Amino acid sequence: MAAEDHNGGRSALIFLGTGCSSAVPNAMCLIQPSNPCDVCPQALSTPPDQNPNYRCNTSLLIDYCPSDGKHSYILIDVGKTFREQVIRWFTRYKIPRIDSIILTHEHADAVLGLDDIRAVQPYSPTNDIDPTPIYLTQYAMESIAEKFSYLVKKKVEEGKELRRVAQLDWRIIEENCETSFVASGLQFIPLPVILARSFLVRHKYPIPCLSSSFILLFLKCR
Repeated sequence: MAAEDHNGGRSALIFLGTGCSSAVPNAMCLIQPSNPCDVCPQALSTPPDQNPNYRCNTSLLIDYCPSDGKHSYILIDVGKTFREQVIRWFTRYKIPRIDSIILTHEHADAVLGLDDIRAVQPYSPTNDIDPTPIYLTQYAMESIAEKFSYLVKKKVEEGKELRRVAQLDWRIIEENCETSFVASGLQFIPLPVILARSFLVRHKYPIPCLSSSFILLFLKCR
C-alpha cells in the first residue's frame, strides 16, 4: 500500500503478515485424524498470494521515502515466519535490506525470526558490517538475551569459532506515550497495551486486550 509523501517522496506500508502466532493454516489442524476446520484446508487451496486465509505472523514493513528519494526500510516484528515473508514479499517489492527494526514484544511470533536477519544484511564472513538498530523495551531485551545470547554478545568467547550471525545494535526504548523515538528518520510514539489475553477481567467487567506490549504511532520527522 503506497502513499504520496507531502514533500513529493513515495512511501509505502507492506503487510508481511496479519496472522496469529501459529499462522494460518495451522499445521496441527491439518494433520490430526479428526476433520479440520473450514479455514485451514481453504488456506491451502490456492497460492498464498491469492489466498486471504493464508497468513504469516503479524509483521509490517515501512518503506519510508522522504522528498530526497532515498528509501529507508523499517521492520516491525520478526516472527517465526520471517524467512517465508522475505521470500514472498521482499522479492516481489524488491526490498534490498532492512535499515532498522522495532519489536513490539518478546513472544515467539514477534522475535523468533531474528536469526534470519543476517539474510537481509550485507555478507561478511568476519561480521565486519554496520549493525542494524533494533528498538525494544528493557523487558523484551532481557527475554531475548536468554533466547539469542549469541546475537546479544558483542565479543566471541576465547576458544570459540567465529560464526556469521546477524549484527544488531540493541536500543532500549521507554514504554511511555510521552517518550517518542526515531528509527531511520521516522518518529514513533509507543502506546503501552495489555498483552496475551483476549479479555482482562477487572471489577467484574471484561476489557478487550491486544496482542502486543505496545502499539505504535509513527509520524514523519521534519
